[in-house]
Amino acid sequence: MKISTKGRYALRMLLDLAEHKNDGFISLKEIAERQNISKPYLEQIVSLLHTSNFLRANRGKQGGYMLTKAPAEVTVGQVLRSTEGSLVPVACLEDKQNLCDRAGACKTLPMWNGLYKVINDYLDGITLQDMLDRYNEHGADSYVI
Repeated sequence: MKISTKGRYALRMLLDLAEHKNDGFISLKEIAERQNISKPYLEQIVSLLHTSNFLRANRGKQGGYMLTKAPAEVTVGQVLRSTEGSLVPVACLEDKQNLCDRAGACKTLPMWNGLYKVINDYLDGITLQDMLDRYNEHGADSYVI
């Protein structure tokens, strides 16, 4: 599994909004400058995040974006599923019911299911607030499984 640039940048954008949550609506220009991400690329990400109800928008001179929920209520797993579509490690797990002809006799399927559970449990166990807190306490290299 490889997380796309869109997923990584979505997390950076939401973390930026979480960090500046008391500043009101934040413009894409400000986020783009702080995160060194192009504004046009952020505009693509905004539509995904807005559709997934992570963002509230305000138009006009004082316009911009803010989180719809507290940073402690938004998990990394939720964000990545909204940008990546799925976090499954193998294609046969994409549907609720495994449609693979070999599923009943597959010796590797339990391992893939276990990996999928570990991925989801880990990413759903980390909130935006956790990421900010860990960074403020320990710096960038503080995540351990």
